[in-house]
Amino acid sequence: MSAPPRVLTVAGSDSGGGAGIQADLKTMLALGVHGMSVLTAVTAQNSLGVQGAWELPVEAVRAQFRSVVDDIGVQAVKTGMLSSAELVETVADLLAGTDAPTVVDPVGVSKHGDPLLAASALDSVRTKLLPVATVVTPNLDEVAQLTGVRVTAERDMRRAAAAVLEFGPRWVVIKGGHLTATGSEEAVDLLTDGTEEHWLRAPRHDNRHTHGTGCTLASAIASHLALGRTVPEAMTAAKTYVTGALASGFALGTGIGPVNHAWALRRGEA
Repeated sequence: MSAPPRVLTVAGSDSGGGAGIQADLKTMLALGVHGMSVLTAVTAQNSLGVQGAWELPVEAVRAQFRSVVDDIGVQAVKTGMLSSAELVETVADLLAGTDAPTVVDPVGVSKHGDPLLAASALDSVRTKLLPVATVVTPNLDEVAQLTGVRVTAERDMRRAAAAVLEFGPRWVVIKGGHLTATGSEEAVDLLTDGTEEHWLRAPRHDNRHTHGTGCTLASAIASHLALGRTVPEAMTAAKTYVTGALASGFALGTGIGPVNHAWALRRGEA
């Protein structure tokens, strides 16, 4: 049997299993690719929040990356939590020497509002990491953090996308899941490269168990890119997967539970 496509996640660990490396690998398994990991940080994290975070040395991150890429190879890479400027710049340099498409999830804060990116690292994300991204997937808070553009309505999303694209990624997904103030029954995302526009809509589910949605979407996009799909095709398939995972999210602990990464496997839709 030949090996499935290989996808590498470069991200932090979530000890509660809802986000980070754990969510990435679950997503990759559900979508039929071989997931591999470069650990950038360890967090003490549960359904209530992040109680502690410890960044790994740059040398450890570089060694993990080279170990995997030089021997096994990759068809796509996804990045998540990169907490310091030094780590961002190291990973950006590694990605620049890799031909595989890269999906950058510019993680700034956790689902609970805990900071996961040093303020001093923002400029490195803008000038080093985003230029090597095939797709970047900021939520509305991350858009504001990176560009200063505040999105309060769907009409603002095009302006936000243009501001992110100025930093050099090929494509950007502006995630509109936080646009709850509009009262819309749909969750809308905008995918664009500055020329093409794809507006993706899905039902908004009344479910507070949403931990890991950002990690899951970025990993799903990377998985579908590794499977040979175009960026619009990969984003469309990833949106479907995340919507199903959100719809079947479950309670875990006493706070915000995770999305259900296994939903598609159980229904045979992965």
